[in-house]
Amino acid sequence: MLRSTHELEKYAIQATDGEIGDVKDFFFDDDTWVVRYLVVDAGSWLTSRKVLISPVAIHNPNWVGRTLPVSITKEQVKNSPDVDTEQPISRQNEEQYMGYYGYGNYWGGLGLWGGGLYPYGMVPGYMGYGIDRAEREREMEAYQRTERQRHRNDDPHLRSCKAVTGYHLDANDGEIGHVSGFLVDEKTWAIRYLIVDTSNWWMGHKVLVAPEWITGVHWSNKTVSIDLSRDAVQAAPVYDPSESWTLQSDLDLRGHYGRAGYWSDSLLAAA
Repeated sequence: MLRSTHELEKYAIQATDGEIGDVKDFFFDDDTWVVRYLVVDAGSWLTSRKVLISPVAIHNPNWVGRTLPVSITKEQVKNSPDVDTEQPISRQNEEQYMGYYGYGNYWGGLGLWGGGLYPYGMVPGYMGYGIDRAEREREMEAYQRTERQRHRNDDPHLRSCKAVTGYHLDANDGEIGHVSGFLVDEKTWAIRYLIVDTSNWWMGHKVLVAPEWITGVHWSNKTVSIDLSRDAVQAAPVYDPSESWTLQSDLDLRGHYGRAGYWSDSLLAAA
């Protein structure tokens, strides 16, 4: 299922020994379009410090109660590396953060989360975690050492969702609106769609655009270019935030544009 970042910004982060704070923003990787960190306001118990929480730590989300439990303690959060969430996050910042919590690096490997852990990967018994833990930790340490050396000079591609909200969207034949939010896959934390507000043209009409249709993000003038025409966007299925976005909604949207989906054959067969 897909979740709006506007909705998720209202969620509380629950450590194993108490509440950490509320989600305020997200940092996503603009290369793979995956949310790498949640920015959480820790409130008065941590002098209103903003901290990063990786989706790797999240388990068993309470969607009804708007709570995201995490497999870490408040003390761990308190002692975590201090990162200025108002500034770009460097690869060194990420290495310190991942090393502190013992997470594998997501960069350099295959798939959305590389060769390390992944969302829900710290739940005991889930896909091998908690089984022969000592051996897994030895393998993880060796992997981390190798990856740190290989990617020490990489340029991270992290962007703030709030910062990108408001960027103007350019079709291949003219401007069509602005980014008003994002829809995130609750399993992988991949950004599946940008929510585009076209109210300046079509009276409050909202549509969705997938990251793979983007031809360029221009950070200097705050615009996003897409490989779609204005007429195609205007005729696309309307996005209604009050209704759940389903697999059928995906099929209808991508069918309209004649674009392939991101789902597996097994998911389609189960639908």
